[in-house]
Amino acid sequence: MEGCVTWSILLLCITVAASAPSQTCDPKESKDDPWVYMSEKSTGCWTSFVRDDKAEVHILKLNFPDPTKNFFELTMKNARPMNLIVTSTDTCYGLNNISADVNIYINVNSSIKLFDNGQNNTHKEAFPTQDAELIEWAKRRFGGVTSFTTIKNLNKISIAGAQGINLGSPPDCKLRIEDASEKHFMQIAVSPSIKSCSLQQGRSSDDPELHIINIPENSSIRNVTVRVEPEKASVFLRGPQGTTWTIISSHFVKIVSNNNIQLTLFPNQIPPGITMNSDNAHEVQRKALEYFPASTFISYSEPISQMSAVHLVLGRRDGTPGTLLTEPPTTTRSPPQMPLVMQLYTSPDYRSPLDPSTKVQSDKRIYAEISGDIIGDIELTIKVINCFVHSKGSCPIVRELPFIPEICSSNSCPKSTRLSFSLDHLQELTTTTWDLECSVQLCHSENCGEGGRVKRNLEVTQPCLQPPTPPCFDFGLPGVLGIAFGGFLIGVLLIGALWFIKIKTGYPTGLDMRSTAASLPGCPCSRAKRQPVSTNPSPSENSSANASIGSTQSTPTSSMA
Repeated sequence: MEGCVTWSILLLCITVAASAPSQTCDPKESKDDPWVYMSEKSTGCWTSFVRDDKAEVHILKLNFPDPTKNFFELTMKNARPMNLIVTSTDTCYGLNNISADVNIYINVNSSIKLFDNGQNNTHKEAFPTQDAELIEWAKRRFGGVTSFTTIKNLNKISIAGAQGINLGSPPDCKLRIEDASEKHFMQIAVSPSIKSCSLQQGRSSDDPELHIINIPENSSIRNVTVRVEPEKASVFLRGPQGTTWTIISSHFVKIVSNNNIQLTLFPNQIPPGITMNSDNAHEVQRKALEYFPASTFISYSEPISQMSAVHLVLGRRDGTPGTLLTEPPTTTRSPPQMPLVMQLYTSPDYRSPLDPSTKVQSDKRIYAEISGDIIGDIELTIKVINCFVHSKGSCPIVRELPFIPEICSSNSCPKSTRLSFSLDHLQELTTTTWDLECSVQLCHSENCGEGGRVKRNLEVTQPCLQPPTPPCFDFGLPGVLGIAFGGFLIGVLLIGALWFIKIKTGYPTGLDMRSTAASLPGCPCSRAKRQPVSTNPSPSENSSANASIGSTQSTPTSSMA
């Protein structure tokens, strides 16, 4: 019985192991990789020209450097009316599946062999093979050129009923270096230039959308441009030593590589984040799954090219939402900026975020934290350059806002920077609604680049000035007794002082001033005996003065008699 149980457990383990999905896959050449395709830059143009009969004029210049891969297919069953000029200096063979509204023109001396589907709308004419001269011939023959496209190793080209003109462009064809994949009216598939595989079985919703691109060691590719379209992609890049990856994206992605990375939003190159010398597919896949914790990956790709520089597009071609756009962004667009967020606080502990609708008193100090997303594990720090406030009224006012950097450890705020500022110089202004805007730089080590601006609305209110409150005296029983005793003591001291003056001078004090009253006429209040006044004048007095004094003194004497 015990042996049966042992064999049952062994068989169960074997069954589980066999049913568990493999974590690696073997890449194979594919004519139509669903995720990554190579888009090589070539000569061409795309205009708004259309003939009066509503027919478009398109030129295809085909190059086949590999003579073993010189068979292509033209699928234009539902195409709009057009005149299609096909030219090539190589020997090639094409199978046509076109509508009656499409007319194909090839050179009389061309080595192109076309096998049509019985429409008999293939025409041979004598026209030049040089690009500029061919365009001039097409202008004379058809009135203009809608597009000129150069394709290497064409496998299949499909043109449906979409309009082929480029709205907003001039009607004249000016040749330039372009990306043929931008011409949304045609779908181009070239001969296998990428080995790829996918491992999506058992993928959970928590797993990242992981994509792996591996440049083999024996490849001549050293400069790779990758346009990343998925919005939530994690990209693992590996290449030989000396490889440089240029990332073009309208949003931020998680990315890591063993080579230097050039970002469109950052002027300086980002050094390698990992070490990976082996180009073995299984080892690279396992390393990617280990770095980005995931059980599966969406795509694994190995570009195949003899050129030193290639352009890759990462994104589905079937129009699945969130993947490849109908009109992919070009490098001529302004580089995307890191999405920055500014949060305000009222205290230096950064624990109480300030609600955007809350008004801030101008006499309070405000604390700000500016944060942003970081690409993968690339350590980019945020450096604030300057801050301004812009009024929102009819008469705009701009004021520079001085700030003080606040200490912020890498553990407490690894993806942000902190600062504080005062609004004192806004107190004399009547405006209360402002836009707070700060310019920042993104720095890696000592290299910094433009990081854009971050905005935040700010409602400012003036502090309320309270009138001074008069002092309030509260008298209790001890206070009343103290005041009474103080008044009593002051009275005693005054009486004592008056008594002391009376004793020392001998004259009555107070209101009984007899000496003064005696000299005043009409005040017979004094009972003291008046002393006789001497009538002898002093030697210093003249006769007139003596007469005046005598007459004055005679009156009281006679009155008393």
